[in-house]
Amino acid sequence: MDALVRRDVVVVAASAGGIEALRTLLGNLPAGLPASILVVLHISPRAGSALPGILDRAGPLRSAAAQDGEPLRHGRVYAAPPDLHLLVDDGAVRLSRGPRHNGHRPAADPLFLSAAAFAGPRTLAVILSGTLDDGARGCAEVERRGGLVAVQDPEESPFDGMPRAAIAATTRPAVSSVRGIAEWTARECGGTRQIGREAPAPATQSDERR
Repeated sequence: MDALVRRDVVVVAASAGGIEALRTLLGNLPAGLPASILVVLHISPRAGSALPGILDRAGPLRSAAAQDGEPLRHGRVYAAPPDLHLLVDDGAVRLSRGPRHNGHRPAADPLFLSAAAFAGPRTLAVILSGTLDDGARGCAEVERRGGLVAVQDPEESPFDGMPRAAIAATTRPAVSSVRGIAEWTARECGGTRQIGREAPAPATQSDERR
């Protein structure tokens, strides 16, 4: 059977070279976007709290540091704090000091896996500039659950490790400039889509909640 779905959970990950990509992405999204945006940037545990302010100034969507237990709201950007994984659970934001993933906390895979488990086909996953392969496993799971994946064009990325790993792990990623990804996000969040209904799969992120 087919089902109608509104894609309204957007998870975004970046690492080296990713701040400018994040600013460009958020600067090209419309006010009132009918989706929640959750952002992970690989940062030092000793980093300050500048990221939410940078993202807030980038565009019309309000950005703030994620708070444990706050509900997901459309038109909001939730930034992962230093040294905490950002997760989605039952329509709310969760923060976890669980094990590092791919050497990082916060990391992309815990966020992407939790979003795939909670929101399934409602999920849009975005990978921007970064080294190594954090986010590749999560992108594959988002796609497997019926969500969509977009990846910054490796030729545009200052660091292409994360984009190339995500492309290799998925079967139908949208590969584009960051501006193109913003247009894609706005389009996909702008209405309902008909998708094939898939049988539920077992959760895969239980260890991220510890």
